[in-house]
Amino acid sequence: MQNIPQKFLNPETGELNTQSLLNSYLELEKKLSTMIPKPEDEEGKLNLLKNLGLPETPEEYEVDTSHGLFDVDPELNSTLHAKGFTADQVQTVYDLAAEKLVPLIMEMSAEFNAEREVEKLVNHFGGEEKWQEVSRQILNFVQQNLPEEILSNLSNSYDGVIALYKMMKSEQPEISPENAAISELDEKQVRSMMRDPRYWKKKDPSYIEKVSNAFEKLYGSK
Repeated sequence: MQNIPQKFLNPETGELNTQSLLNSYLELEKKLSTMIPKPEDEEGKLNLLKNLGLPETPEEYEVDTSHGLFDVDPELNSTLHAKGFTADQVQTVYDLAAEKLVPLIMEMSAEFNAEREVEKLVNHFGGEEKWQEVSRQILNFVQQNLPEEILSNLSNSYDGVIALYKMMKSEQPEISPENAAISELDEKQVRSMMRDPRYWKKKDPSYIEKVSNAFEKLYGSK
């Protein structure tokens, strides 16, 4: 009796409790009957996967891409179907791509574009050393005269930096006759427009377009 678990012994007599042992055996048998046996061949494996949610064809996957980051890829679905992916597993693959891979790719792309824009600025100003000095001057100018958000909005592109540089140097080109309608706009007015919360905080599309057009007319660049 020493190797018999206490739950199978009568607490009063110490004898084997056969009813308790029988109940445990029946419960174990019930659990074993619900377990899925390991498939013995490919047909059995296929049937098991179908029971778990594998559709008949890749075209039957119903993938939710309502996030709009990318569309369903039939070639990828075919590969996943051949590997036995269920509908839920395929959806998980797409969800992980949207959550992890797409932001990573966008970040890498942004860094690559930023490097290209900086390279253009270095060439425009005649070398790395001169560009470093100009960028320092632009930074000081913006910090003293404009909201910080304007720097973050315009410093991400070559055209934006050139516009800030022209504003700093007040290199205002002659306004052509066809642009006479905005002749009343001067540098101070454009700066005032850029300080408006509709531009840098609320990001009102119509107001941003208005500021961009004024910028282009006044400085020759958006």
